[in-house]
Amino acid sequence: MVDQKGAMTRFSSADDDSRAVGAAGSSELIRVAHALADAARAAILPHFRNAELNSDNKADRGYDPVTEADLAGETAMRAILARQRPTDGIVGEEFGSTPGTSGLDWVLDPIDGTRAFLCGAPSWGVLIGVTEESGRPIYGLIDQPWTRERFEGGFGRATLQSPHGTRSLEVRRNRELSAATLMTTFPEIGTPDEGAAFRRVADRVQLTRYGIDCYAYALLALGQIDLVIEAGLQRYDIAAPVALIEAAGGIVTDWTGGPAYHGGRVIAAATAELHDQALMLLAG
Repeated sequence: MVDQKGAMTRFSSADDDSRAVGAAGSSELIRVAHALADAARAAILPHFRNAELNSDNKADRGYDPVTEADLAGETAMRAILARQRPTDGIVGEEFGSTPGTSGLDWVLDPIDGTRAFLCGAPSWGVLIGVTEESGRPIYGLIDQPWTRERFEGGFGRATLQSPHGTRSLEVRRNRELSAATLMTTFPEIGTPDEGAAFRRVADRVQLTRYGIDCYAYALLALGQIDLVIEAGLQRYDIAAPVALIEAAGGIVTDWTGGPAYHGGRVIAAATAELHDQALMLLAG
């Protein structure tokens, strides 16, 4: 089992993060991350709830939409990085990987939740993560341009900026699975076996909600929900949420309790007790 103190020490330490890049370096990374989020907002918002928006299907099987808004958002962020952080690597959903030499990567998803975007639902978000060479996230930002909510975590920060002001982020301390709220994006949650494992947890919690994409991770960091369980994620889907939730005091691992920042099966929990209970059920 993974206790909460151990998980925080292993996967996220604000002090270690700050030492790794230096105080001045962390301030610069935060500044650039906000500049990326601002640029993505400006590029993406004109397309939201626009009846003329077109989409293409990236998937050979099934449906994985991409729109001009996705492409415009990542293009805008990459242009800033090319000017201001040219030695850093980039991992983006739409344009792939660009290697760097600094030991840091920017992990970008311009619209996490393109299906929601196409439906006009404001549960999508811009994901911006900064990771070490190992892939471990040290800073993460989730921006919801339509509601103007910006969640960030790392380098000793865990905050939400919104039209209602700025507030600290902290997970809630529920330890009882029977009182927990669980979220995921797709009811089918991956393969039939993965779906069955998810339902073992869903059958034990108080409330389960679906279809909210990256915003679920933001709500966990905000203290509104207790668990997020997903499967089939990519690195760009989870790097920013990992840093955000750990900065707010939560735990993010894969379904075996190991690191989750490379994607795959992911569980995010507010407390060690919930994390352990859910892991046992996922394992069958």
